[in-house]
Amino acid sequence: MMFRVDRDVLAEAVAWTARTLPVRPSVPVLAGMLLEVTDEQQLKLSGFDYEVSAQVTLDLQSGDAGKVLVSGKLLAEITRALPAQPVDFVVDGAKAVVTCGSAKFTLLTMPVEDYPSLPAMPPATGVVGSDVWASAVSQVAVAAGRDDTLPLLTGVRVEIEGESVTLAATDRYRLAVRELSWQPEQPDISAVALVPARTLADTAKSLTTGAQVEIALTSGGGGGGEGMIGFESGGRRTTTRLLDGEFPKYRSLLPTEFSARADLATGPFVEAVKRVSLVAERNTPVRLSFRGGEVVLEAGSGDEAQAVEVLETEFDGDAIDIAFNPGFLLDGLGAIDSDIARLQFTTSTKPAILTGKPADEPAATPYRYLIMPIRLSS
Repeated sequence: MMFRVDRDVLAEAVAWTARTLPVRPSVPVLAGMLLEVTDEQQLKLSGFDYEVSAQVTLDLQSGDAGKVLVSGKLLAEITRALPAQPVDFVVDGAKAVVTCGSAKFTLLTMPVEDYPSLPAMPPATGVVGSDVWASAVSQVAVAAGRDDTLPLLTGVRVEIEGESVTLAATDRYRLAVRELSWQPEQPDISAVALVPARTLADTAKSLTTGAQVEIALTSGGGGGGEGMIGFESGGRRTTTRLLDGEFPKYRSLLPTEFSARADLATGPFVEAVKRVSLVAERNTPVRLSFRGGEVVLEAGSGDEAQAVEVLETEFDGDAIDIAFNPGFLLDGLGAIDSDIARLQFTTSTKPAILTGKPADEPAATPYRYLIMPIRLSS
């Protein structure tokens, strides 16, 4: 087996495939990357850890068909460091030789026959714009849990109803929901999947090289048994197993009536929260007091360091004092993708809704970030 390919093309493909390889694999071959040259003069690079698979296909300048398995992380480091010249890759017995300009590396190979077969791509379900998909996933994934002892909360719920897709994630302290349109293969499709949030976010971000992302889904997840979801765009494809279990009934948590509403310039609001929270100790809140046309941000109390800052706001409703985890609040502000942040309240002890203020004031916003307040002491 041998092939020649452009260095930048190879380095990018190897780096993309290697990102899913396990740091501490259960068996040594799972740290490997499978390189296969086909009779069509294409190179396929694959990685798989029994949960997530990744594969990218490249066109070659020249090549002889064959397969080889080498250390994926090491190959990524080598290709990243090579000079900007064509790369020659040749398998010589139990070794693989990488040559680029005056640089030459020799890698030990692993037994290809011990490497697991990649799962087949599920049937195509529909397509969505890659940039829209990446933005929507990033907005929702910030609210997913990171505690692996509660696996259901580490996922993003994907609900498909015809031409509408709803993404939702929660860690019990905040909830993010995003609605978007897509092009389904079947106009009356209805499906639900619970996708690991880390994998979904990383995949969505890495598949923006193509104009569209094809989503492929098998049944299962969200209480329906074992299933799989796949994504493909620009010669790259990845699959992941779905989480199994019943996701919380989140829609009942979203308030429909509010007693107050505040609109603030997002940039100054973010900077003020960052400054004030400098004196907030771990798990202590930033307090917000809304009165008329201003909001007072405070953190710290008693003999501790304290901070106070005042911002202008367009405020409508009853005056309210409310407190939030500053990290959670900043996550939401970073996700709304709007110059104006809108906070809507019911009471100081019930969840608030953070959205961007749309220019045309539609009846419903495609993105909502619910954040639980921290109870203030009297």
